[in-house]
Amino acid sequence: MRNVKYTDSVSFRCLEHLKETSLDINLIHAGREHCEPSHICTGERDEYIIHFVISGKGFYSLENGNMYTLSGGQMFLIQPGEPITYGSDAIDPWHYAWIGFSGIRADSILKKCGFTNKKPVLSSPVEPEAVMECIDNILECKSLTYVHELRREAWMLMLFSRLVDSNDKLNNKHLPESNSYSAKVYVELAIEHIKCFYSDGINVSDIAEHIGISRAYLNYAFQKELGMSIQKFLMDFRMHKAASLLVSSADSVKEISMSVGYEDQLTFSKAFKKKFGMSPKNYRLHNTVQVHYFEKQLTDHIEDFVPNTHPFQEQPNADSIRP
Repeated sequence: MRNVKYTDSVSFRCLEHLKETSLDINLIHAGREHCEPSHICTGERDEYIIHFVISGKGFYSLENGNMYTLSGGQMFLIQPGEPITYGSDAIDPWHYAWIGFSGIRADSILKKCGFTNKKPVLSSPVEPEAVMECIDNILECKSLTYVHELRREAWMLMLFSRLVDSNDKLNNKHLPESNSYSAKVYVELAIEHIKCFYSDGINVSDIAEHIGISRAYLNYAFQKELGMSIQKFLMDFRMHKAASLLVSSADSVKEISMSVGYEDQLTFSKAFKKKFGMSPKNYRLHNTVQVHYFEKQLTDHIEDFVPNTHPFQEQPNADSIRP
């Protein structure tokens, strides 16, 4: 039995080699990683592992020849004893989280989550933020105490319960009959609501409640129709609105952050930099310089076609013009 190991670095955080505490369902390891480009993992595992792709892209390949291309909002299952290969994209490497486990209940829990031998890759019915809450809380309980052992198990079960509950709702087991419109209709209704109220600080729960469906089903609808989570769409919408205001208005960053639904300027600035790769202030400076450059080019181009008449050039006298 290997010793329990905890690693915490900028791009990799993991708690592994946990000792078996139950025959029922047992947590073995959990973690999260921002992978390097073309980072490949291969081999067989002794336990079940669910990977949750938070962002970026990658692939998952099975021994039977099936290969899947994955992106943010999807999850994939590794089964014990099955040779597999998975790796990050060379250009947009994925950020994922995972949980490894075993036990006599593992198979039934996975089926309740929607996994089968023919469906090892699924769209995650749970939003990335809800997944990361569980994983991060497991990682916070790194001490080898009985209290932390119980908390790790509790957050593992919380994650499973969220997956099972959301999958049940997607299968209409708990959805009211009124939720019988197509996914496209719900997406259109959600987008219209976002356009009208994004500046009020609305969140996914507010949108789902307004439409009259669950968060899980709304997220499923966006994944199906747009290939992204409702949370990502809402954030992207706000960021692009903010970017437009930074260039077109003289409002302060704080005023713009509030106008797109962020009460905290620091949270807004972090989200903006993550989206565009630069701070709001630098984005405004960079794009304003570009606009002025293009305006000068246009002005110079127009002047090339204007007659070069000097303001003090002598003009013909009307009296000297002969009929």
